[in-house]
Amino acid sequence: QVHLVESGGGLVQAGGSLRLSCAASGRTFSNYIMGWFLQAPEKEREFLAVVSRSGGITYYADSVKGRFTISRDNAKNTVYLQMNSLKPEDTAIYYCAASSTPYPSRSQRDYNYWGQGTQVTVSS
Repeated sequence: QVHLVESGGGLVQAGGSLRLSCAASGRTFSNYIMGWFLQAPEKEREFLAVVSRSGGITYYADSVKGRFTISRDNAKNTVYLQMNSLKPEDTAIYYCAASSTPYPSRSQRDYNYWGQGTQVTVSS
């Protein structure tokens, strides 16, 4: 089992920044691909970003490329999502997730463990 806890969400004005953290406990953190997803009100949960086990490979959804950065610190068992130039349409619940697949995946079906989510609200 891997237990994931997100933090860092909150209310921010458009154009501002937030950094989300996701702390993992349980099995060896560095064994897992880590991803961030979001779920906006009345919408399906969707992929945002993923980072490889070493942190050397990252993929992003087109909507956040150039604005968001995913990173991880395996010594701290934590994955981060730095969010800059936030827009009102970024308002959502943000989830981190862990995957045991051999490659960084954008598919929710490949993720075994999920956090409870953290709310991000961007005001205009």
